[in-house]
Amino acid sequence: MYRRILVPVDGSDASSLGLAQAVGLAKDQKAQLRILNVVDDLVMAPMMMEPTGTADLGYMLDSLRAAGAKALKAAAAAAKKSGARAEAVQVESRGRSVSEVILAEAKRSKCDLIVMGTHGRRGLNRLLLGSDAERVLRESPVPVLLSRETGGRRRAPRRKAKKAKKAA
Repeated sequence: MYRRILVPVDGSDASSLGLAQAVGLAKDQKAQLRILNVVDDLVMAPMMMEPTGTADLGYMLDSLRAAGAKALKAAAAAAKKSGARAEAVQVESRGRSVSEVILAEAKRSKCDLIVMGTHGRRGLNRLLLGSDAERVLRESPVPVLLSRETGGRRRAPRRKAKKAKKAA
């Protein structure tokens, strides 16, 4: 039985899918939801390297905080509307990856399940953008439930190639 469920949200369709799964589990298990938004300051790292200094990093960080707060507010309202007990928290990454923050928050808040939405990226996108969900899954000391966003399209199942009959 789960008592505390951590669900990271960022306002994306994938995180909304994870939230829906977490809300259903929280209601079924009579668990407390901890809805987490991570303000990822690492997304600004390439801009800090610009020699021109044209980027207003303070404004951009404030924008990330505001967008995260909006996502948290919407997620908490959805959880409450569904009858789940929930608390919402925003944490700044402070140079850590999003997955590190999620894992640290799960430990700090004594969660016994993490529920996350994942974009299901493959190939070059996954290589370039990484996968926080994959790292959480690999390194989490508690169970992790991943809800994969399909993006409105489903891949057809691969069919096994028929083996050629050997000539006798």
